[in-house]
Amino acid sequence: MTVRCRFAPAPSGSLHVGNARSALFSWLWARHQGGVFVLRVEDTDASRVTEEAFRGVLDDMRWLGLDWDEGPEVGGPHGPYRQSERTQIYAEAVARLLAEGHAYRCYCTPEELEERRGQARAQGQAPGYDGRCRTLSEQEIEAFEADGRSPVVRFRMPDDEQVLQDLVKGEVRWGPGELRDFVIVRTDGTPVFLLAVAVDDLAMGVTHVVRGDDLLTAAPRNIAVIRALGGEPPIYAHVPQVVGPDRKPLSKRHGSTSVQAFREQGFLPEAMVNYLSLLGWSPGDDREQLSREQLVAAFDLSRVSSNPAAFDTEKLTWLNNRYIQSLDDDDLAARCVHFLVEAGVGVDPVLLRSAMPLVKERMKTLAEVVDLLRFLFSDDIDPNPKAADILAKAPEGYLKEAAAALDACPGWDAEQIAQTLDALAERAGLNRTKGWQPIRAAVTGSNVSPPLPESLALLGRDRTLERVRHAAG
Repeated sequence: MTVRCRFAPAPSGSLHVGNARSALFSWLWARHQGGVFVLRVEDTDASRVTEEAFRGVLDDMRWLGLDWDEGPEVGGPHGPYRQSERTQIYAEAVARLLAEGHAYRCYCTPEELEERRGQARAQGQAPGYDGRCRTLSEQEIEAFEADGRSPVVRFRMPDDEQVLQDLVKGEVRWGPGELRDFVIVRTDGTPVFLLAVAVDDLAMGVTHVVRGDDLLTAAPRNIAVIRALGGEPPIYAHVPQVVGPDRKPLSKRHGSTSVQAFREQGFLPEAMVNYLSLLGWSPGDDREQLSREQLVAAFDLSRVSSNPAAFDTEKLTWLNNRYIQSLDDDDLAARCVHFLVEAGVGVDPVLLRSAMPLVKERMKTLAEVVDLLRFLFSDDIDPNPKAADILAKAPEGYLKEAAAALDACPGWDAEQIAQTLDALAERAGLNRTKGWQPIRAAVTGSNVSPPLPESLALLGRDRTLERVRHAAG
């Protein structure tokens, strides 16, 4: 059997990190098994889905490196891969379900349904659909039609116990009658998720469904539809939700929650994939930094935890710094260009490449390159508040002495610059920290920067002197 996994997002916004983790687990399992990974887009709800969001999901998936073997812009034998383009397929499935007695038209109005739910609750019963329209007579149907009622189509759920063998949750049971008949087609004729996902999984030969456990109760319904259509249901693996530090579902109150947001902050896709893979899964040892190839080799759904996984931005940031340090200088410089350009900073590629050894250990995200290296590419230096305070408190005449000392520096490499700055500080009775900070503030406009002597060496003697003299007044 060829393993076939799928990821089926509903693109109403940027890809949430929880959904991205589900996509990653599905992709890893397909790749580990030498199988096929399918990207299918659930875009039947036109009120929520936008073309921009659809393109955003594709971009996020590509950025993460989760390539798909079948799907949008790739094609495949089971297309189309957007549900909005598969309406005829769903219509044929519904016609078959109706003809074979697995589904029926329901004419109950929303008001009637709510009234009966209220009665059920008052009697201590579960408020699900009571099957009122399961056995309508022809005369009752004709009366409803004459009354102008637009029916939904409901699936006739089996009345016996439903059992799911889930790869993550284990055995899950629903008692007889616990799962009520459910809508598969709305009054306007559009299919709902519970129908479309089952029809598509069957038609596309999906063997494993890896998704969030918020969809656990959908599984027996999906299975029932697939079996009613004569198919064999896939194997399910419902992974736990991603939660915040407070153990509540991850949301914007916890900070960034979308792949796009982390991407814009300068996180590396390698770090994001590595971190997401460890949310609820372990390679079986104490490794924390694993390459994509190592993840594919080690991944096993049997080691996915059934407990919620807490998203820790600090841990992700630590891991991101590790990945930044592991990049060669050419690669790191190329990735930094985007953030400098977005900040309106003109970039000298040679100078940027030369600066990478100075910043790669302290950069937690790529976006930090702007504050760290702006001074190299722009002479428009506006001291930040802390730098301005340092300049204001510098000993009288100190910056003029610094300009003279640097002008007389016999060479312009980091070692000789450091010796010059140390001698300057010693003459003023200052330690290195207090002696170097006014120079740093004058040259970079900040109280923090890459190592100062190396920074001045890259900046050049003339530009350095111009800034120190300007700060001296």
